[in-house]
Amino acid sequence: MTASERHVVVVTTTHESEEQARALASAVVRERLAACAQVYPVRSVYWWDGEVRDAEEWRIDLKTRAELADRLGAFVAERHSYETPEVIVVPVAGGSADYLAWVAGETTE
Repeated sequence: MTASERHVVVVTTTHESEEQARALASAVVRERLAACAQVYPVRSVYWWDGEVRDAEEWRIDLKTRAELADRLGAFVAERHSYETPEVIVVPVAGGSADYLAWVAGETTE
């Protein structure tokens, strides 16, 4: 496994609508800030403005290299409708060497 393959991360965010989530996912991949984006519905229960909220959201998992995580987070924040968008970076501890190499190769240098 090469150094860049060892530094693959998943950046997660959510959006309030499928349309917005898919548009953001496409923009991120088009900019080559992520090699892949997966969009799927989730049910979120969270504190906001002093009360518990319960909402359907659309989660986006973005596969990228760790060194792009800050740029990707800024890209997401600039285009997001939420006041405080979720941007969480999770390191990938392992996986298919071919897939990790693909992620590394398909993202911006």
